[in-house]
Amino acid sequence: MKAEKSLEDQFLEYLENYRKLIAKVARAYCNDPEEQKDLIQDIIIQLWNAYPRYNPKWSIATWTYRIAINVSISSLRKRSTRKKTQGEFQEGLENIAESSPERDEKLDQLYQFINLLKPIDKAIIILQLEGCKNPEIAEVMGLSVTNVATKKQRIKETLKSFFESKKLV
Repeated sequence: MKAEKSLEDQFLEYLENYRKLIAKVARAYCNDPEEQKDLIQDIIIQLWNAYPRYNPKWSIATWTYRIAINVSISSLRKRSTRKKTQGEFQEGLENIAESSPERDEKLDQLYQFINLLKPIDKAIIILQLEGCKNPEIAEVMGLSVTNVATKKQRIKETLKSFFESKKLV
């Protein structure tokens, strides 16, 4: 007779399946690798705390996104109280100019521009880039599908203007 997996083993297996998703969300909300590690750790702690209450009627990916994005937005708000928005904007522009040669430059620039967006807009575009459809994004974000579609169009226009202003298209 096969023994049932412990909650810890189930969670570790779940984490292995969703570690890339968690890392993408963290990368979108933090430029600094050390801050990313801290954010990932915070996300995992919150996932662990919520894991016993996960309801299988919801998509596990949607549930994971919702927690990861909420933790990331909370973390961003905490960091924002410590730094002025203008300083973060300037730092973002400097980071764009100093992109590392090992990484895909356009992808780095895209993430830099995404970091300049409002937290909700950032979450929507991350979900879009991950391949989520409007109904799933709406569910994760607690918005209407129409609102998501409108916001996505505005976000894309904003990102396009960022690229055009830097002549990086």
